Amino acid sequence: MPTLSIVVPVYNERDTLRALVSKVEAVDYEKEIILIDDFSTDGTRDVLKEYEGRENFQVLYHDRNKGKGAALRTGFSKTRGDIIIIQDADLEYNPADYGTLLEPILDGRADVVYGSRFLGGPHRVLFYWHYLGNKFLTTLSNMFTNLNLTDMETGYKVFTKKVNDSLAFKCNRFGFEPEFTAKVAKNKFRIYEVPISYSGRDYSEGKKITWKDGFAAIWHIFRFRFLG
Repeated sequence: MPTLSIVVPVYNERDTLRALVSKVEAVDYEKEIILIDDFSTDGTRDVLKEYEGRENFQVLYHDRNKGKGAALRTGFSKTRGDIIIIQDADLEYNPADYGTLLEPILDGRADVVYGSRFLGGPHRVLFYWHYLGNKFLTTLSNMFTNLNLTDMETGYKVFTKKVNDSLAFKCNRFGFEPEFTAKVAKNKFRIYEVPISYSGRDYSEGKKITWKDGFAAIWHIFRFRFLG
């Protein structure tokens, strides 16, 4: 079996980090876990110290808050595995779905797999306007990339080492999602979508993405279509 590199951007997730890491460790694949702290201020760094020096772990720290995209770039640069999985630290996405996510790559059909929250998997019922906003951004992205994704903004993106070695990313915050999509489409990598479960949080539980990130995503969709 190929080795997995699980890249986990972390920002102020003191209450969920241990549980998330336990779920990742329980998945029965050969793997390394790369934790990148984006200058947390809630005690998350104290939790991360528990994983320093442990076998198959890398713990990396930013000296200031730079954003999810920047944390992912830091993690991608340290990967040694054959397949990279982006894993948020907030328990919204369940590592039990790794088997479903990996199947199209392992059987040779795909270079990139998106885990879609809108293909029929179980999900927590939350924000209608977030759902509409996501559908709008996905549709707009599809218009410029000529893809037929249902969930461009998903946090579950899985891809091969070849994809990671071929692409360079620029966005520091949540603009990473449309940037990643534009670049894998431009490079004509084989893309699959699979259904995943989703346990979304509300803002009182620590959800971080806001309407400002939605407007920024629109800019990035145009930016990476016309400006590169």
